[in-house]
Amino acid sequence: MKNIFSTIGLTTILALSSSTVLAGNKHYQSKNHFEDTARVTHVESLYRTVRVSTPQRECWQEQQYRPNQNQHKSYTSTIAGSIVGGVVGNQFGGGSGKKIMTVAGALLGGSVGRDYNHNNSQQHSNYNTVEQCRVTERYHDEERSDGYRVTYRYNGQSYTTRMDHHPGKRIPVEVSVRPANNYY
Repeated sequence: MKNIFSTIGLTTILALSSSTVLAGNKHYQSKNHFEDTARVTHVESLYRTVRVSTPQRECWQEQQYRPNQNQHKSYTSTIAGSIVGGVVGNQFGGGSGKKIMTVAGALLGGSVGRDYNHNNSQQHSNYNTVEQCRVTERYHDEERSDGYRVTYRYNGQSYTTRMDHHPGKRIPVEVSVRPANNYY
């Protein structure tokens, strides 16, 4: 009986130590599930095309009409023209003709003065240059990193997965051991 217990104990110790030796650098999390590391054999960067919008300000010069409504109106040239015309008209004629010539000279001088003032004000442009601007969207396509396709080797088999970061030379893997389907 003592030999049977010794044999069972020795067999159990051997079974446990052999699974530990076979597992190598394995960290047991449960009886049938553990973590290990696998060697990375290939890393391929993945990219995706993204449409990027960039606001851009566009400006240009534009002529705008400026109405004369607020322009200061002066009657000085009309009044001065009437006075000069009246004085000149008063030099001609005699009696009641002198009065007619004075009135005619004043009217003609006022008209000349008004025309002179009007022509001078027309020389000033009623247009001014204004900068107009607008914001438009410019679009372009851009390649952006979208992770990595990683091929790794574990226990003589190659596997591929997608990762968000570069894995380095080794990656952690989860290993699960269970009986094949016909043994359930």
